[in-house]
Amino acid sequence: MSGFAHFVTHLECTASGEAYPAGEIHNLSAAGKPLFVRYDLTALKAHLTKDALQNRKGGFWRYREFLPLKSSENMVSFDEGVTPLVSCPNMAAKFGLQDGNRLLIKDESRFPTGSFKARGLSVAISMAKELGIKRIAMPTNGNAGGALSAYASRAGIESFIFCPELTPEVNVQEMVIQGAKVFHVNGYISDCGRIVGEGKEKMGWFDASTLKEPYRVEGKKTTGIEIAEQLGWELPDVILYPAGGGTCLIGMWKAFLELQEIGWISGELPRMVAVQSAGCAPIVKAYEEGKMESEPWENAATGAAGIRVPVVLGDFIILGLIRDSNGFAIAVSEEDINSARLEMGKIEGFHMCPEGAATYAAYKQALEDGRIGKDEQVVIFNTGSGLKYPIKVDVPFIDCTQSIDYDQIAGA
Repeated sequence: MSGFAHFVTHLECTASGEAYPAGEIHNLSAAGKPLFVRYDLTALKAHLTKDALQNRKGGFWRYREFLPLKSSENMVSFDEGVTPLVSCPNMAAKFGLQDGNRLLIKDESRFPTGSFKARGLSVAISMAKELGIKRIAMPTNGNAGGALSAYASRAGIESFIFCPELTPEVNVQEMVIQGAKVFHVNGYISDCGRIVGEGKEKMGWFDASTLKEPYRVEGKKTTGIEIAEQLGWELPDVILYPAGGGTCLIGMWKAFLELQEIGWISGELPRMVAVQSAGCAPIVKAYEEGKMESEPWENAATGAAGIRVPVVLGDFIILGLIRDSNGFAIAVSEEDINSARLEMGKIEGFHMCPEGAATYAAYKQALEDGRIGKDEQVVIFNTGSGLKYPIKVDVPFIDCTQSIDYDQIAGA
């Protein structure tokens, strides 16, 4: 069996700090809170250098010392690559920024399943395989289910996925094609999560709900390491991320703290900004009220399916890292999300998903109200392929059997 250099020491409750043994199957802690994987960072630092990392090929598994997997034979991968940081020169001109690198888009749509969920689910499924799990279930608003179905099938693990009726049909088709057993539920993702949780004993599946297992955060953590490496081990001033369950915000912050501890980065950490839709904004409401926990959001409604999450298990972690980083939480309207998506496509030629467009809408809003300065380097995220989210557009019709009015075409 081929092994990775392994530096995991234990798992830790994010609320109480209680330690749990590594190498065993875990969901939540005894306190009902998420668990974090902890590492011997001193040993990791002695083993791995930036120069050694630079010479490696591949995607986020290049950072294997920062990940919990022991055996390379259990790695479940589609040879994922590195996702780019795309500059925005036309937006720089529009907003009067210094250059196109003042606003960067981390384009996570380049992954095999078309979204950032590949990071977390590749690591989570690899760990499930290593721990001997044969059946797995999760609730999803779309992209997580797409990634779970692909990686679980590749690992030979049976998957069950429960999604709200409003889940984009493209995502549902993706899950079915990739081998999952998929069910529509007449409720929210929290209702789907309840079905998964209540079925654990009868169905014998592992509950892979957001933050109810420890390893998706570790996969999402690679986003932060990758950004740091791409920027020459310097970090941007601000990061805006669409926050549903908030796993990637949490993972990036965990990555920055670990990189800081081993001395790979220095100086101020980025201000972390949680972006939500005004139709489902439990984190924003809690932030504005000065609370460290959120309340369930009633009648959640947004076309950005990935952030339609009315109950957030890791709310206290998200609110804590926002405050620790001097960041903020911001809500944008559905109208602003849709117009931002069209604007980014028209001006920069970049097709964003609705959740990604929400981060651009939030950037514009924060630039206008002064929470973000024009001199700051900002990373926004396109978390998935815009092709998964059809948008209604009006296209003029031409009758080719009639005389063509080119003046009308020119004025279109």
